[in-house]
Amino acid sequence: MCLLGTTIFLDGATPQQPPGEDQDVTLPSGKSQKEEILREEHKKNLRDVGEIIEVAGQLKTELEKNDYQVLSISAIKKTERIEKLARQVKSRIRR
Repeated sequence: MCLLGTTIFLDGATPQQPPGEDQDVTLPSGKSQKEEILREEHKKNLRDVGEIIEVAGQLKTELEKNDYQVLSISAIKKTERIEKLARQVKSRIRR
């Protein structure tokens, strides 16, 4: 009977969160800090995806100009830039 009483007590208890976790901070402007961070990350994602599209277009043009047996250093650097930007966008989206 004591065990049942304890179970009821535990079921009715609200879990306490450690300080600092999942607590939204309000900025002096009155806006939510989390929302501002998300908004900025969204802007960065849009900027980075735009750059990926631009660099991919340049890479495509460069590859069309060159012979199929020739791959320039510039083309390799562009593919590396595309990869780096894609990783950044992916990491921001996963947060």
